[in-house]
Amino acid sequence: MAKNLKIIEVKSELGAGTRGASLGVDAIKIAALDFGSRFFKKHHSIEIPNENHLLLEGTGSPYAKRISGILTMVERVAEKVTETLDNQEFPIVLAGDHSTAAGTIAGIKKAFPKSRLGVIWIDAHSDLHSPYTTPSGNMHGMPLAMVLDEDNLGAKVNDLDQETLNYWYQLKNVGNIAPKITYRDLVLISARDMEKPEESLLKKNKVKLYTTAELRKRGVERIVIETLQYLDACDLLYVSFDVDSLDPTTSRGTGTPVAQGLTEKEAGNLMSRLLAAQKVCCFEIVEVNPTLDRENQMAEHAFEILVKATNALRNE
Repeated sequence: MAKNLKIIEVKSELGAGTRGASLGVDAIKIAALDFGSRFFKKHHSIEIPNENHLLLEGTGSPYAKRISGILTMVERVAEKVTETLDNQEFPIVLAGDHSTAAGTIAGIKKAFPKSRLGVIWIDAHSDLHSPYTTPSGNMHGMPLAMVLDEDNLGAKVNDLDQETLNYWYQLKNVGNIAPKITYRDLVLISARDMEKPEESLLKKNKVKLYTTAELRKRGVERIVIETLQYLDACDLLYVSFDVDSLDPTTSRGTGTPVAQGLTEKEAGNLMSRLLAAQKVCCFEIVEVNPTLDRENQMAEHAFEILVKATNALRNE
């Protein structure tokens, strides 16, 4: 049965280290217009108010930049995702930086508090830093740590002030559920740029990770089958797609491009097969930055992937 889609626009870039990701949602819409698509006319869309005015102020803690604004955004996203799911709609989240994905996950858990949630994280990075371990303070590198209730104190390099500690505690506890997922219910695809604190967590918790080379060698179909089998005990699945999982030769329209990524075709096939799975309850695309791009290429790729994903939802 076709799902009733609801597009949730999150034009926030507080967690990114470079400016411009908040323009990604509109860049995807422009790509749709250039393709002559009625996608955004056909599907109901709602925009969540952002806190980007904070970009004009100080960063606050050097280890959790603009954390007060991030908390506000995570709470807003969580509320809207919960509301969407409660209305029997399928949330398609189009967001700026990846930090607000913690809100998406919190929203799913608020809607289904007793359900076991699996997360498929397609990203060049593992996003497992905490304010204690971050080398940059950019919070788009922390959403998985937020939902895993992970401080990684064993790899601590930063001392936090009390205000930052309070905000970080609140972020991990949005929705009054912590942790929201477990390492066992997490699969990373195409992650290839991690620092030592993150690598230690991945190894210690035996996180399932498929490299780009492995996906290419064994094929998208086999990786999807294995991923779904690995997460079979989960009641629900959430798929998060960061466009920096794509290779920079495809486009450099993202803040943190990393070599040896997916092609647009591989990503599209991956998404269409994953979203055909009945347990998938939410899909998210993040980190398109048209200010770093040429001729809106990344947004065009993102839109084509979005269409393939939503077609799979309708055809399931």
